[in-house]
Amino acid sequence: MDALNSTLSGFAAMSGWEYAAVALSVAYLLLAMRESLWCWPAAFFSTLIYTLMYWQGALLMESLLHFYYMGMAIYGWWAWRYGKERSERQGIVSYSLSTHAKLIVATALIAAGIGYFMDNYTRADYAYLDSLTTCFAVLTTYFVAKKVLENWLYWVVIDAASIYLYLAKGYYPTVVLFVFYTFMAIAGYLRWRQQYQQKEEGAPAYA
Repeated sequence: MDALNSTLSGFAAMSGWEYAAVALSVAYLLLAMRESLWCWPAAFFSTLIYTLMYWQGALLMESLLHFYYMGMAIYGWWAWRYGKERSERQGIVSYSLSTHAKLIVATALIAAGIGYFMDNYTRADYAYLDSLTTCFAVLTTYFVAKKVLENWLYWVVIDAASIYLYLAKGYYPTVVLFVFYTFMAIAGYLRWRQQYQQKEEGAPAYA
């Protein structure tokens, strides 16, 4: 009951800008699932709002992460509009297990190093888990821009880990949003996998 009350209170305390950022984030996910180029403007403006909000709230690392997301939104727009992804049917690609294994190990090592620094030299809570989710979010955002099929599976794991982190911190409205994002990521993977399989089989992709 306390968690429910905290969740409702948290949503009630959200500003209009926060609601706009959430709405744009949901629009980004829905449009990305459909491989719509317009997912990137939605991503840009949602992350712009979050960047300014986190900066004003002295959450500097979160602000920097969302500033990176803004840059990737610009790159994603260019890649989908003018890059080689535009010239390939649907543009979805799939990386091998060995490639993913190498990227996961490298990213985990980087995250461990950042987590060690944050844990020993700052007042960060859950430094290692926070570093892991942040580093893998950076990698996975690049995957989205390159239309890597497995990006959605990465987001499922990242969102699930983030849910645990936000529960531990008592950010209940954010937990609700990330539960929704997790299901959206699963749906996104299923849709992109069907698109990819149709492309591999030479069948026309559905609209």
